[in-house]
Amino acid sequence: MVHIQHTSTCKAPIAVAFGYIDDYRTAPEWMFGLSKFEPIGDKDHGLGAVYDGSMKLGPKTLHSTVEVTGWEQDKLIALDSIKGFVNQSTWQFLSRGPEETELKVDFTYELPGGMAGKALGRVIEPVISIAIKHTEHTLRDNVERLYAKR
Repeated sequence: MVHIQHTSTCKAPIAVAFGYIDDYRTAPEWMFGLSKFEPIGDKDHGLGAVYDGSMKLGPKTLHSTVEVTGWEQDKLIALDSIKGFVNQSTWQFLSRGPEETELKVDFTYELPGGMAGKALGRVIEPVISIAIKHTEHTLRDNVERLYAKR
């Protein structure tokens, strides 16, 4: 199992940052490689919402169905896979002042065992650090740009 933690800040109030990330429609705009992220069923955010997603990492496209297992307005979004590529992510939001938000992200994923898992690891692991840097930069820019328009 691979575990990645990352913390960054953006110059926007916590409500703006949380609202942007909580809106599933924005996810492909900022998450590296995410080509599909669509709700399954009528619930499109909050605890119990389920999404079907696809992410291209290098030459490999990974598919996963995730469920929101933790959700607290302006504080927390947690997702756990229920089908496909095994992963979990937790997004924590902390106010660092009226116009600054700290975002802590914990992301865990599990590769399959055997030769297939080793091969998949060799394909995606070099891309992970690029994906994290791209996602952080794009997410911060998008949230700050959204806040500046208000």
